[in-house]
Amino acid sequence: MSPFGPGPGPGPRPLMRAAMVGGTAYVAGRAGAKAGAAKAQQQRQEEQPQQEPAAEPQAAAPTTEEKLAQIETLKRLLDEGALTQSEFDLQKQKLLAEL
Repeated sequence: MSPFGPGPGPGPRPLMRAAMVGGTAYVAGRAGAKAGAAKAQQQRQEEQPQQEPAAEPQAAAPTTEEKLAQIETLKRLLDEGALTQSEFDLQKQKLLAEL
């Protein structure tokens, strides 16, 4: 008689069944662990955008001197022909409105 074939008595069938159940449990456990890790990573990513807006107020607004320097740069670009008069006026108005 073959140890793995059908035969009388308890034989290897219970062992094969146990191996199948154990292998299935192992695969299911690994899949669950991967799903848990993916969920944890997703939660971390969702938390990060909430922390980033706090960093924005740290950026300093341009000072008056910096805005005036930008207007001077715009004037130089206008004189060189890189900007039209209307483009210069629009950008100048935006900078002056921020003062």
